Amino acid sequence: MLAAIPSPTTSIWHLGPVPIRAYALCIVAGIVAAALITDRRLNRRGAPKNAVLDVAVWAVPFGIVGARLYHVVTSWQGYFGPGGDPVKALYLWEGGLGIWGAVAGGAVGAWLGCRQIGIPLTVFADALAPGLPVAQAIGRLGNWFNNELYGGVTSLPWGLTIHQMVGGRALAGPDGKAVALPDLYHPTFLYELVWNFGVAVLVLVSDRRFKLGRGRAFALYAMGYTVGRFWIELMRSDPANEILGLRVNVWVSVLVFVGALVYFLRVRGPQEFLLPPAEAKPGAPYQVVTEAQFHAAATNAAWTPVAADQPTPAEQPSSADPAGPTDDGAAPGGRMS
Repeated sequence: MLAAIPSPTTSIWHLGPVPIRAYALCIVAGIVAAALITDRRLNRRGAPKNAVLDVAVWAVPFGIVGARLYHVVTSWQGYFGPGGDPVKALYLWEGGLGIWGAVAGGAVGAWLGCRQIGIPLTVFADALAPGLPVAQAIGRLGNWFNNELYGGVTSLPWGLTIHQMVGGRALAGPDGKAVALPDLYHPTFLYELVWNFGVAVLVLVSDRRFKLGRGRAFALYAMGYTVGRFWIELMRSDPANEILGLRVNVWVSVLVFVGALVYFLRVRGPQEFLLPPAEAKPGAPYQVVTEAQFHAAATNAAWTPVAADQPTPAEQPSSADPAGPTDDGAAPGGRMS
């Protein structure tokens, strides 16, 4: 059993005059991981290779701006309150990115990027659904390096040591050792890291089992993440604005969960796959088809485009089988009954 989880005493290194910040490295690593996962899932559904990069050039900057705006708006006192410094609202490297701002801003950027390459946003969102919590999990390591966003005092064997950090380094005492706060604290960064990996597994398994489409895989991610964020947020001890005695992020988690649940229950439809545009011109929309139609096109050179809710030639009833094809419960076009 661990007596305590140690925290890093350095969060910034220097390559000559250039500062290398652990927080930024974790964010970048998370983005790369999400991009790799998303690209693989998009390719399997008919999108061109590296399509995720065409969307990411829009989604990532919009997401970062949205994340920072959300943090500044919900924690405005440190920037615009008494003694605050408005210029520090631009200091992204000091930490302070709100996930819901990132999701909202990133969604706008992803929508713009998807329009550029002719891919529906719901297809991209479902492909992203397991990669996003993986990115969040990796990004939480940045909070560990910064010795921030921890919970209350605990006597559990996985309590977290917290140092007093100044300029990316722990303060040193008279003995030359890093100065730590007197108690051990709940490692809420670790709780969320583990929870997010669990959400990624939940989305992957559910998507494979139930063939979630039309944005429902992303809605499942949102529900899974908000459940964890709700109880983890209640454990955090860092200052935060409150509404009716609860932190703002707790209320946001509740609202997002309800919205995602309503969407998940109301929206129906098969998993969406893509075929090349009918018109060979830049930005022409990809054809959205079902999985059955996608695989039929891959094996039938004479296949012609059909709407996603129409059966493929292989699914048409034959004279020898007037009742039409039967399968394991899928309706024509792959739609589950």
